[in-house]
Amino acid sequence: MVTTTDIPMLEDVGRWAEAFLRPTVLVELAALAACLGMAWLLVALLQRGLHRGDPRSILFGTRIVDGALFPLALLTLAYVARAALLQWIPLAVFRVAVPVLVSLVVIRIGVKVLQVAYPDAAWVRPIERSISWLAWLGMVLWVTGLLPLVLEELDQIHWKVGGATLSVRTIIEGALTAGAVLLIALWISAAIESRLLRAASGAELSLRKAVSNAVRALLIFVGLIMALSAVGIDLTALSVLGGAVGVGLGFGLQKLASNYVSGFVILAERSMRIGDNVRVDNFEGRITDINARYTVVRSPTGRESIVPNEMLIIQRVENLSLADPRVWLSTVVSVGYDSDVDLVIRLLSEAALASSRVLRDPAPSVALSAFGADGLEFTVGFWIADPENGSLGLRSEINRAILKALRAHGLEIPYPQRVMHVQVEGAPAAIAAMGAGQGGDAGAAPPAAVHQPTA
Repeated sequence: MVTTTDIPMLEDVGRWAEAFLRPTVLVELAALAACLGMAWLLVALLQRGLHRGDPRSILFGTRIVDGALFPLALLTLAYVARAALLQWIPLAVFRVAVPVLVSLVVIRIGVKVLQVAYPDAAWVRPIERSISWLAWLGMVLWVTGLLPLVLEELDQIHWKVGGATLSVRTIIEGALTAGAVLLIALWISAAIESRLLRAASGAELSLRKAVSNAVRALLIFVGLIMALSAVGIDLTALSVLGGAVGVGLGFGLQKLASNYVSGFVILAERSMRIGDNVRVDNFEGRITDINARYTVVRSPTGRESIVPNEMLIIQRVENLSLADPRVWLSTVVSVGYDSDVDLVIRLLSEAALASSRVLRDPAPSVALSAFGADGLEFTVGFWIADPENGSLGLRSEINRAILKALRAHGLEIPYPQRVMHVQVEGAPAAIAAMGAGQGGDAGAAPPAAVHQPTA
């Protein structure tokens, strides 16, 4: 039986090449190929059985080999094959394949977790490259046998900070531990967020997003605490920092803290939800996103307003779709006084239904709202269920239908009537002279002005 001491660690290029010239290398390559095929088949069956085609999936990704599950399965099978072959033949290929697969697993998990947790962040790409370089560097040091020597040399560089002794090796190991713990926390939070936000909309979407954000913040906090404990930092020393943060929140950061607390209150009580149409501070639009500090409101014209959450709590906010997403709109039409009122009401009711956006239930309503100076004023009211699509185009379509119906039935839309007073200088003397010449009454007072109605 062959043991692990039969093949020493590859310490130079010559012995490395000699190990790969043995006939047993073909057996190792066949076993590695079998592991590759079994890992591919296993992941394909799991992907088909679980119906995972989501590109945001960390385990599966968009393709079979794109997620983190494939290198994990391959590494597990490689360890099993290595343990089995180690009892019969000396190993050479698996001594290199296992470190390579470990590095591949680290890279794939780190990259996929960051891509899913922060899909649009610009700083993700440099961190991904850093993870790749560190993983491949560790693999090279592991394969060549230099890793223990490098760690021992780094451990010799140490200094004393207070009552603790720190070394470069301790700092590096602590940073790696903190990174691993944070990646695991982000992985768990991404899985919880995907589960919570799946097939959610309206009120459920806002509440589930609040829970998701709270879970992510809690997991990251717990991860940082565990990482600091793993490094050896005394957590009781953080009490001073916690007191300073509390004082800062009480004085300089009270507005910021108020916005964060208001954001969680809004998401928890669901008084405003993503998709609601609101009017706040003379700005009307649709809520597109609710963050911990601010809420984004987008108007039908495309403008976006970033509203601090505190404003949504302490000020009056009109939610146009809290209990009912339907909104009532109106337009005013004037016709002549000699028009048939019943006919006008029927024509206006039919014209209001010209747009498919106008709801049939409740039906449009027409009311004789006022006796205007120039004609009868009718108010046409109608309901819509999609105010986020704007109202100007809808009013234009209905007004065009009204104008077409009134013209087709000969109903007049009256022009404004005004009275113009024209003052003529010297008019009394001229009129008096004309009266005297014609034998009229020169003492009669002529009119001081001429009244002439004009259109």
